[in-house]
Amino acid sequence: MEPYVLAISGASAQPLAERALQLLLNNDRNVDLILSKGAHQVWTAEQGIKIPIDSETQEQFWRERLGAKSGTLRCHHWNDQSASIASGSYRTKAMLIIPCSMGTVGRINSGFALNLIERCADVHLKERRPLVIAPREMPLSLIHLRNLTHLAEAGAIISPPIPAWYSNPQTLDDMVDFLISRIFDVLNESLVPINRWGGTKK
Repeated sequence: MEPYVLAISGASAQPLAERALQLLLNNDRNVDLILSKGAHQVWTAEQGIKIPIDSETQEQFWRERLGAKSGTLRCHHWNDQSASIASGSYRTKAMLIIPCSMGTVGRINSGFALNLIERCADVHLKERRPLVIAPREMPLSLIHLRNLTHLAEAGAIISPPIPAWYSNPQTLDDMVDFLISRIFDVLNESLVPINRWGGTKK
C-alpha cells in the first residue's frame, strides 16, 4: 500500500496531528512522518513534550505514546532533502500537512523548499498527487488568502480544521475526531466513526 506523507508544521494544533497519526497507524496505513523544527519547539512549549529528533528513536516514541502496533511508520528529519519522499519517483498516496503554518503555506506557494516538508509538498503538486493543507491561523490576512488561493489553483486541497456542533461532541476528543475525519473525507478515507449530519428532524 502506498504511504501517506504526514507533515506537521509549527502551527498550534498538535493534538490534531497526533490523532491523525494514531488513526492512520491503527487502521494499518503506511506513514512517512515529518515534523518541522518549529513543530518540535511547539510541542515542547505547549505540552511539555520533547520529541526525539533521531528517526528510529522517534518512531519508537510514537508507537509507545500512541499504542500503535500496526501500520508502517518512517520518521524523517525536517532537513533531510535526500530522503526517499523528496523524490517524485517515490510513490505516495497523498500528503497532508496538519497543521500548516502560514509561513509554510507561503514558501510552498513560492516554490521555495526550505525544508523537507516544503520539498515534499512541491513534489506532490508537480506529480499531481493529492496535497491536503490544514491551515491554522486566524484572522487571515490578504497575503494568507492569496497564498492559499494560489495553492488551490495549483491543485492543493485547502481543508481548514473548522469545528461543527451538529455532531453533538461531548468531549474535546470528540471534536478532534470530527475535525480529523473531515480532513480525511477529501481523500475518501474513513478512519473513525463520527456523527454526521443527517438532516433536520421532522
